[in-house]
Amino acid sequence: MIKGRNILLFGGMLLLLLVCFLADLFLGSVHIPVKDLLSILFTGQSEHPEWVTILYDFRIPRAITAVFAGLSLSLAGLQMQTLFRNPLAGPYVLGISSGASLGVALLVMGAYIIFPVREMHFQTWGIIAAAWLGSGIIMLLLLIVSFRIKDIMTILILGILFGSITIAFVSVLQYFTHEALLKTFIVWTLGSLGNVTRAQLPVLLGSLSAGVLLSYAGIKILNAMLLGENYARSMGINVMTGRILLFISTSILAGTVTAFCGPIGFIGIAVPHIARLLWRTADHRILIPGVMLAGAVILLLSDMVSQLPGTDKVLPINSVTALIGIPIVVWIVLRNQRFANLS
Repeated sequence: MIKGRNILLFGGMLLLLLVCFLADLFLGSVHIPVKDLLSILFTGQSEHPEWVTILYDFRIPRAITAVFAGLSLSLAGLQMQTLFRNPLAGPYVLGISSGASLGVALLVMGAYIIFPVREMHFQTWGIIAAAWLGSGIIMLLLLIVSFRIKDIMTILILGILFGSITIAFVSVLQYFTHEALLKTFIVWTLGSLGNVTRAQLPVLLGSLSAGVLLSYAGIKILNAMLLGENYARSMGINVMTGRILLFISTSILAGTVTAFCGPIGFIGIAVPHIARLLWRTADHRILIPGVMLAGAVILLLSDMVSQLPGTDKVLPINSVTALIGIPIVVWIVLRNQRFANLS
């Protein structure tokens, strides 16, 4: 009965994912009739060449980015909640997002402080590289700390402290920079799924796929850690190796999404709880694909809402994910559920 229910759930989520993906392609400031949209998808041709360009160069990359960003952040959040046994842990709990923000801030605002020229333009790849480098440095620091510190909660506190230090540096840079560059940085922090180009998609998808593969390699470790690291050791799990594997996977997933899309909040915290409620299990063999599907669907829905159908305006994706995620976080706090008892 449980197996049959899971099959129905996975089938229903896959169908919902397909519907949301197609619906996301339909929405935008330029109206493309459904008939023409399907014709372009299946034949690549249309009486309106500009529609082909809009679909293939803008909407399809945006929808694919939403799918992979949603599944990656949700998966990273699930791993952190299991590792720290904390229902409010998210993919950015290790300071990865703050590290990426510092990298971008040093590029965008630090350059002005060193070279005080107002007319400065930054290529997308430069911002991506800076964010990647910033998150990578934080990951490296945490790995070094992991070799010396055994207590997982101490590592969590250090991750939060690393994030706070980077935020302090960013604040200093914001104080001294030019207002135009400050606006560039603030816009980046709002998050966007529409900045990824067709040329950048292979790099994004390849990096996130590597993070997902590492997550699947750690399924046994995650299941063993549900009852704590001592239980995992009694099951023959090398806790240190498992912890490092999960740190690297989470850093790749969250760091890559942040580099390409900016920091996107609440998806990584909220979606794992939604998946647990839907599948009614703590088994990561089921939860991992379930979380990935749910995360992709929810970020696609968020992207559709952010398009403000019927208008030519677009909301920052972070404002929409906050409206979805905050009520769930509040519900978690009010219920005061113990993570070990979630099922």
